Amino acid sequence: MNVVLSNAGADHAVMIAGAGPTGLMLAGELALAGVDVAIVEQRVNRDLVGPRARGLHARTIEVFDQRGIADRFLAQGQVAQVAGFAWVRLDISDFPTRHRYGLALLQHQIERILGEWVGEFDVPIYRGRAVSDIAQDETGVDAILVDGHRLRAEYLIGCDGGRSVVRKASRIDFPGWDPTTSSLIAEVEMTEEPEWGIRRDAHGVHSISRSENGGPVQVLVCEPRCDRVGEPTLHDLSAALTAVYGSDYGVHSPASISRFTDAARQAAAYRKGRVLLAGDAAHIHPPIGGQGLQIGVQDAVNLGWKLAQVVKGISPPTLLDTYHSERHPIAALVLRNTMAQLVLLRVDDRVTALRDCVADLLSLDEARQCFAGMMSGLDIRYDLGEGHPLLGRRMPDLDIITADGARRVFTLLHRARPLLLNFGEANRIDITPWADRVEMIDVECDGPWRLPVIGAVAAPDAVLIRPDGYVAWAGEGKRDGLADALTTWFGSGAA
Repeated sequence: MNVVLSNAGADHAVMIAGAGPTGLMLAGELALAGVDVAIVEQRVNRDLVGPRARGLHARTIEVFDQRGIADRFLAQGQVAQVAGFAWVRLDISDFPTRHRYGLALLQHQIERILGEWVGEFDVPIYRGRAVSDIAQDETGVDAILVDGHRLRAEYLIGCDGGRSVVRKASRIDFPGWDPTTSSLIAEVEMTEEPEWGIRRDAHGVHSISRSENGGPVQVLVCEPRCDRVGEPTLHDLSAALTAVYGSDYGVHSPASISRFTDAARQAAAYRKGRVLLAGDAAHIHPPIGGQGLQIGVQDAVNLGWKLAQVVKGISPPTLLDTYHSERHPIAALVLRNTMAQLVLLRVDDRVTALRDCVADLLSLDEARQCFAGMMSGLDIRYDLGEGHPLLGRRMPDLDIITADGARRVFTLLHRARPLLLNFGEANRIDITPWADRVEMIDVECDGPWRLPVIGAVAAPDAVLIRPDGYVAWAGEGKRDGLADALTTWFGSGAA
């Protein structure tokens, strides 16, 4: 829902800067929890410059499945094995998940589908409005817009990209590695026949291609220098093509031109008072492996339910600190693996030998599963302490039997509510103090319990599942620690 600001402004419990995939997913999560949330977005519509992200990995598809919207994406995209490491394809077709694949789908389509979902909750989107500064106090945050308007919220979330104004205005450090390469990606027309396909040389990796269905020529080309700033021009693209191919092939009529580098940076803190960061505002890295959109969406799903509980007074603000402690290590690993992959793609006889060795290693099942679990997001484990192998990992989407008949675990997460699934004797667990916020269901399950990379695990007799689908507690014949887990994640029980 697009809205117009009045001179008086508007107040919301949560304000999100940025209507990309991360911001939209976070808005949907908060709206599901009944929180008053709004989005401020610089773009006047959903148009994007350049193709951006090109698909979804398995765990992101699972996240959408947990909310009952995966079919919307599957209907628009093309299922494929997309996980890989330094261009070495990693097959996940034997992984224990209903989504043993990735999905080829352009970012503008992903945003459109997410936008339609968020629109079902009537979340206000202030389009054509950019945040220029913020002012934070003990009770809330003022977002100061470029036109002078102010919007006040209890919490402000920066989902406004790698150049995040919210992050800079909050004075959150963004340490990391400066770029060593710069590339242009474009959709153009050419008057001459180009050299089609992929080329690797001392400059880097380049490609010129066209879809089987026609359309513009798609160009990826490294620039001779990595210190260029600002929006790239057709002249920049022509110069880069000439430097690599000896000709620009009469390039003209650009539909889009964008620039990306191999810079890798991560916010020192994902939270500063009532300001939080998610997606590219919190971490940037080279696009190899297609991981950026994935971890942004998963940032949103980790943060959404926690922020909702704090806003509604269910949990103390300290719960928000777990957002940083859980998600910061995930992005740090992505920064590490993208930098490693770029090294393996360099054109050098020694590097080529190393890449061949890595490819041989990844052909072994154990190594393949380990790296495929990392690249697909299916191996994520939050450090929730010692215990059952499920603790801190994604809950498998098991086929279960409930009083209402056969169900899947993910269907029980559509409302983004905490679940306690009891696989033992019915009515043996009493969670009355938390009954207003945690749904307990007696279920039966005869199938095997298997986790990606880990393999088979012993079936617990009860599991406490957070709204993001990760296991907060698993019982093994006793209920030790259940009350503590309920209190930690879902607030003190009612008197």
